[in-house]
Amino acid sequence: MQKGIRTVTPIHSTFTGARTLQGSFRLTAALALTVLGAAPLSAADAPGATAGEEKPLSASAEAEAELAGTAESTLPPEAAAAPEKQKSIYDKIWGYTKWYQNDDNKVIQRFDFVGRFQADYAYVGADEGYYNAWNIRRFRLGAEAQFFQDWIVHVEVDLDPQEGQTYQSLTDAYIAWAPSRNYEFTIGKQSAAFTMDGQTSSKRLLTLERNNLANNIWFTEEYAPGFTITGEPGQWVYQAGIFSSGASDSEFGNVSGGVFGLGTVGYNFDEALGVKEALLRFNYVYNAPENTDSSSLFANRPLEQIASLNFSLDAGAWGVRTDLGGGLGYGTAGDLWGAMLMPYYNLSDHFQVVTRYTYVSSPDDNTVRLNRYENQVVSGRGNNYQEWYLGLNWYLYGQKLKFQTGVDYAHMQDKNGGVNTYNGWGWTTGFRISW
Repeated sequence: MQKGIRTVTPIHSTFTGARTLQGSFRLTAALALTVLGAAPLSAADAPGATAGEEKPLSASAEAEAELAGTAESTLPPEAAAAPEKQKSIYDKIWGYTKWYQNDDNKVIQRFDFVGRFQADYAYVGADEGYYNAWNIRRFRLGAEAQFFQDWIVHVEVDLDPQEGQTYQSLTDAYIAWAPSRNYEFTIGKQSAAFTMDGQTSSKRLLTLERNNLANNIWFTEEYAPGFTITGEPGQWVYQAGIFSSGASDSEFGNVSGGVFGLGTVGYNFDEALGVKEALLRFNYVYNAPENTDSSSLFANRPLEQIASLNFSLDAGAWGVRTDLGGGLGYGTAGDLWGAMLMPYYNLSDHFQVVTRYTYVSSPDDNTVRLNRYENQVVSGRGNNYQEWYLGLNWYLYGQKLKFQTGVDYAHMQDKNGGVNTYNGWGWTTGFRISW
């Protein structure tokens, strides 16, 4: 393998001539100006605050974190209980994404412009080589509408101006019916949410990248055509769904490639423990492909059965998230299991310290993957992986506008002659905006 610096085309140069994208960057430009002279944040702007009461377990992109137990709720109790204040400059800017809202209209109640833009700088220095690049991590645009009070239509596309073709794929394209918080029905292309980080929207991750346990057992190409039922009766949460696992394409995939089933059940002990959240969940996935050739699957890990027991505790000023999971390989794929522990502490309404330890192991050769940027140095797989992470998050407008930075040390062993060993440090810093 050739060692050296791998660079990616600078972000600013990718937008030349992309006039169709100019409108989407106006919001980003305005925000950049406000960062230079940001006004004090209201309680609604802070990391754990919400702009209003959100429906738990909604199928909308804004509520992915509700199923995961990762809603924006990491503020001290006194901040969350602060009286409503005058709208900040951030409130006014984000208000432009609400294109229509009228609760009295019996047909359509709201129409929102939705999306996210995430940019990273990553540096990896390892014994095996190094990597250095700027990346547009995610760039998505779409719309969400509410009809007849209980119906939601959501469509979102994935864009990447750094690639030769800006349009990449259709991520969300679904219709949801949510007559109550006890049950919601969703059909169409949607997220297959399981594992601690896999159930957390990329807009609300406490670290720049999902942990490597999720990277190995979760479906990193998370969007697939399917039908799900979700709900939150009392302190319980649940989800049951069936998804297509056909060959991947940019839209709905090949639905003839088999199916996989996903089930989640959980209980929130928040009232019993006197905390904001204490959500314990169990996820189970069963793959039923038509054959054992993993290349025929829809964005799917070659694991026949996957299980995850995860827990999210939010005590206000501090919290912790954990995950214990594993998968049984089918065909020639190996089995693996792992654990993740992620404590965090809120220094203030705007700053948060996050630490994480991740362990992934397999009794089989060439099974454990490295994480995203580590994989740029060593592309092969090993059988034992450990990572230590320390990061700092700066929330300017809660999870909707934030800067994140973190350093990590990771080590991977390979019992197959040491070909795919890895030992190195990494630093990643990034900008996250969503609306």
